[in-house]
Amino acid sequence: QVQLVESGGGLVQPGGSLRLSCAASGRTFSSYTMGWFRQAPGKEREFVVGFVWSGANTDYTYYADSVKGRFTISRDNAKNTVYLQMNDLKPEDTAVYYCAADKTLRTTLRTMRKSGGYEYWGQGTQVTVSS
Repeated sequence: QVQLVESGGGLVQPGGSLRLSCAASGRTFSSYTMGWFRQAPGKEREFVVGFVWSGANTDYTYYADSVKGRFTISRDNAKNTVYLQMNDLKPEDTAVYYCAADKTLRTTLRTMRKSGGYEYWGQGTQVTVSS
């Protein structure tokens, strides 16, 4: 079993920044897909960014068009933690942010962005962008 715990959410003004963390524990895999999703009130969960870890390199990193140039995903192998650096935040970024992991290597954007099928999910962290 894999446990994912997100942290780092909060209230920020438009144009501000936040860094979300997703700490993984429990069973580990030599290769996997990791993704960040978000869900705003009354809306479906949507893909934000994800990558495939092949065991040697981070491959196949994809960003949603809405966050390209503003959000950056990174990982710290030693801490088993994935980060989501969010800059130039906008009110429309307000949502609960979830990290997800799956043993399946989702090497295309089409497969990576599908929330269904990800085996492991965190509990989510609220991000509110408001003045």
